[in-house]
Amino acid sequence: MEQAKRPDAGPFYLSAVFALLLVPAALGSSQTIFNDGDVSWHIATGQWILDHRTIPTTDPFSFTWAGKPWVAIEWLAESLYASAYRLGGYSGVAALVTAALMALHAIVFLNAARFLRSWSAIGAVVAMDVVLIPMMLARPHLLTWPLLALWTWLMMRARERDSAPPLAAALIMTPWANLHGGFVFGLLIAALFGFEALMAAPDRMRVVRQWGLFGLACALAVCINGNGLEGVVHPVRFTGLKMLPFIDEWKPSSLSATPVFFVVLALTLALIAWKRPRLPWVRWLLLGGMLGLALLQVRHQAMLAIIAAVILPQGFARGAEVSLEAERRRVMRLALPAMLALVAVRAVMPMQLPDNEANPWKLIAAVPADLRSQPVLNAYSMGGPLILSGIRPYVDGRGDMYGDELVLDYVRIIRGNSSAFDAAVRRWNIRWVILSDQNRKLIAVLDGSPDWRRLYRDKVGVIYVRRADAQPSAS
Repeated sequence: MEQAKRPDAGPFYLSAVFALLLVPAALGSSQTIFNDGDVSWHIATGQWILDHRTIPTTDPFSFTWAGKPWVAIEWLAESLYASAYRLGGYSGVAALVTAALMALHAIVFLNAARFLRSWSAIGAVVAMDVVLIPMMLARPHLLTWPLLALWTWLMMRARERDSAPPLAAALIMTPWANLHGGFVFGLLIAALFGFEALMAAPDRMRVVRQWGLFGLACALAVCINGNGLEGVVHPVRFTGLKMLPFIDEWKPSSLSATPVFFVVLALTLALIAWKRPRLPWVRWLLLGGMLGLALLQVRHQAMLAIIAAVILPQGFARGAEVSLEAERRRVMRLALPAMLALVAVRAVMPMQLPDNEANPWKLIAAVPADLRSQPVLNAYSMGGPLILSGIRPYVDGRGDMYGDELVLDYVRIIRGNSSAFDAAVRRWNIRWVILSDQNRKLIAVLDGSPDWRRLYRDKVGVIYVRRADAQPSAS
């Protein structure tokens, strides 16, 4: 590859400290990584796995789905989070998140620095982070972000060398398939880069042999998972559920919900129109496809940001590689001990959780002991914290497990449908209700009902208890 003029290494070292150490350490220490009730049930699942030394195949947590089938495809991530939680509480979880973010930043920055000046490489990292921050949560998907960046980088390097990636690289798909269902995008990325190689090669049979063998190795690697064939097909089956439009991360992207994403997107498109980066058309196809998915569903914004941060720098450099190979190796030798030290410091520093509906610990503490074992109707976001507190919820973030019937009926209830609520009370013998302040419609129903009395309220939510002599109406 053509070599660009060698720049001063000083700015590179300063940029590396900023990108590899300071930024991910600050992001991993933010309280916002716990602003999702799913964090709690992932930790609880990991604890169950550690205690039982097996992966659950039926639901051990709720009372509405108890003993029924559950495909825990994120078991490895949950075990890691639970291990970190047992070692250091929420500080340990934050340390694990920090380590993952450091790995992600190292891959993205060092790759961008091959093609761009140091501060331009920082710009790529910052643009990626701005998009990632709303989804920067201590959940399984975050642990796969470094794998996504590394995977995309490996595909690029293989194309630069005009060969398929080494077969050993396919083993990355094994932990990925056990961490999160997003591994299917890894297969798609590999297929597209293989197609790019096929279109560019004069000897197409060689490409078919090399990339075909690598693709077969990837397919075999994803089959090495804790749930067998079901672990492979479950992520695809999940996309067909009717409940998805009611889950925030599966909703279409909009200016009102994620304005920062559209700002970054507009600036990136303007920069592309101005600089006209040169990339193979298949990579533009990949970026365009990911953009379409990101517009269709919020959750894909993160994948688009990471893939773009890895792919676009080469296009903006017009093929010229910045000659800082020795400095990059030196930075990694020096940065690794510093990364480990910062992760260790994060693990022992106290972590104060925000008091919100994702962490309603004061609200849960107000639940009387005799109610804790009784059937409850809960806010969706509070299902995870209830599980971690040892209370069986009505529903939680495992919507794929509960299925459309229960979740869609729950949506009607939480939107204030009194008939649906009464039917659930009769069916499950609901004795108490714990809601977020955001559930105003159902709160209004309960406040207006003589069968329910308010037991406790704080700034996060409210608890109701069913009167002893109350019978739900047969409406």
